[in-house]
Amino acid sequence: MLRTIQQWTTQHARQEQQDWFMDLPELMAFISVIILRGVTKVPSLCDSWSANLGNPTIISTMARNRFQNIMRHLRFDDMFTRRERAETNRFAAISDLWESFAANCISSYSPGRHITVDEQLFPTKTRCCFLQYIATKPDKFDIKFWVACDLKSKYICNVFPYLGKDPSRPSRERLSETVVMRLMEPFMDKGRTVTTDNFFTSLSLAQRLRSRKTTILGTVNKCRREIPQSTKRKDRTEFTTQVFSTSDATLTVYVPKRKKVVYILSSMHSVVETEDTTRKKPNTIKQYNKAKCGVDVMDKMVREYSVCAGTRRWPVAVFYNMIDMAALNAHVLYQACTGVQERWVDFLVELAKELANSHVSEKKACKEHAFFLPHPAQAKGRSAKSTVDALKIVQIGDALTASNTHVANAASP
Repeated sequence: MLRTIQQWTTQHARQEQQDWFMDLPELMAFISVIILRGVTKVPSLCDSWSANLGNPTIISTMARNRFQNIMRHLRFDDMFTRRERAETNRFAAISDLWESFAANCISSYSPGRHITVDEQLFPTKTRCCFLQYIATKPDKFDIKFWVACDLKSKYICNVFPYLGKDPSRPSRERLSETVVMRLMEPFMDKGRTVTTDNFFTSLSLAQRLRSRKTTILGTVNKCRREIPQSTKRKDRTEFTTQVFSTSDATLTVYVPKRKKVVYILSSMHSVVETEDTTRKKPNTIKQYNKAKCGVDVMDKMVREYSVCAGTRRWPVAVFYNMIDMAALNAHVLYQACTGVQERWVDFLVELAKELANSHVSEKKACKEHAFFLPHPAQAKGRSAKSTVDALKIVQIGDALTASNTHVANAASP
């Protein structure tokens, strides 16, 4: 992935400057600066290198002008073939890199039994054909990603963007079912449970998942066809529960308030039991409340120290989201492999330092080497001085020779 970014960034930069070059350690140092800027929020880019607000680690890693130069040329695909690919793929400007990232997420970690599927709205105001406008959301303009997240560790197991209407999707198949089946495809046939909200959950999806040895637990929209009409009456008693069963799933209808009804569809519960309290909450409701928050907690974590910054190019905005997700997954993998519980912000700082370590060491070695080499002006001065000294030595030698000859002649008879 780094070599891909290096290749296409260099290709774009050499349209203006033929000898432009960036090696992999410098690219890693560039990503390191992006991560550190997300940890230490400052008002503007220049403030990261200022004397008062600047971060010493950022200042020692890369010069501000060089960082801006790399950012200006940052590209993720072949600029000469993008127009052709964009006709069939709206995500063409970064699709190859994103597919590699998703494949790495799938292959690097084996999730637990419970996986949560939900949407992530990444806030940005860049112009692209698949930007979502949702008036009820705080950010309003977002790029939507479908995410499958491990419930326990919050590891991002699989993710892909929503690009609008997909012509390859069968006309009779719901978008919600297509999304869940695509996200869960690498984790099927192993007895896992997927938790969804009312946008995704349906009886037909439960049947499809059950055929792949996967169960579902989620809320159901009351407008779904499979909801019995008898449960939609308004005169419902508070804290009452009704259970409807089929061979594939169980529907729990619970009334937490007088004018509110909750529908839970589960293919993992063959028996529904209520707790012995005043609220008489069913076990399906309790299980759903524990398992529904995987993607929401993940999104909260990546936003806390997000590297997102102002940009007019949507591929760069998507790249920022990729860095956030990759850093979170790296944190989960680090803790799973070492058994060390480290704070999220401390891990990000250490990650940034390790990414920049090779480039900083190389810069230090170059400075030390340059310190011992003479400056061209100094070398020229030393050469002239050496010539004068040599001439003086020759003159002194000639004078001594003449004096010795004169003494010898005077002493002879």
